[in-house]
Amino acid sequence: MGHLISLTASDTHHFSAYEAGEASAPRALVVVQEIFGLTDHIRAVCDELADRHGYHVIAPALFDRARRDAVLPYDQNGMSEGLALREQISSDEILADVTASAHALSHHGHAKVGILGFCWGGLVAWQAATRTRLFSAACAWYGGGIASVSHEKPHCPVQLHFGGEDDHIPHTDINTIRENRPEVEIFVYDEAGHGFGCNDRPSFNRNARDLAHERSMAFFSTHL
Repeated sequence: MGHLISLTASDTHHFSAYEAGEASAPRALVVVQEIFGLTDHIRAVCDELADRHGYHVIAPALFDRARRDAVLPYDQNGMSEGLALREQISSDEILADVTASAHALSHHGHAKVGILGFCWGGLVAWQAATRTRLFSAACAWYGGGIASVSHEKPHCPVQLHFGGEDDHIPHTDINTIRENRPEVEIFVYDEAGHGFGCNDRPSFNRNARDLAHERSMAFFSTHL
C-alpha cells in the first residue's frame, strides 16, 4: 500500500501526493487524478501499478491549491464541485505540481518518467507532454479537452484511450485529434462510456478497462 507524502512546487506551494512502490523500481510514473481528487480509486491504481507492475508512482493532489484534501463523490454533485475547484487553479500551477512530482521521481534515480492521466488528468497528461520536456511517454484515458489543444505537438510518444459512448467527449473531438496529431496512437472502445476504467462509477466497463490497461502497460514498457 502507498502513503501520503508532501512535495513543494517551484512557486513554494506545498501539496500532498500519494506515493506507491519502491525507489528502486525499474520504471516511474506520475499518475494524474480525475476531477474528483485523490480518490480511493486513484490510490488503488497507484497501488496496482506498484505491486503488480513494479512501478514507482507519485500522484499529486492537484486540488490542494484550491482546497486541501478534497476528495469528491462520483456523482453529479461531485463533478460540479470538482469543476468549480479546477476553475480556481491555472494550467501553469497544475503543471508546476506535476513537474515537482516528476522531479521527485527523478531525484530517486529514475532516468525516464512517464505520466498517466484519467479524465481531467488525461488533459493534464497531454499538456505535460506538449508543454514540458520532462516525460518519456504520456498516456491519457478519457481526457476531455484534448481536442482543443491538439495543435500542440507532444515532445514524447503519446497514447490515448476513449469510450465510444462517452457523453462528455464527442467523436468529433477524437477525429480532430486524429487529424491534428496523426502520430498519436488512439484507441476507442465502442461500448464504453466516460470513466470506463473506474470500478466506483456506473460507467465501469471491465472489458474496456482490461484492454486499455494492457495496452497502456505495453506502451510504457516500450518507452520507459
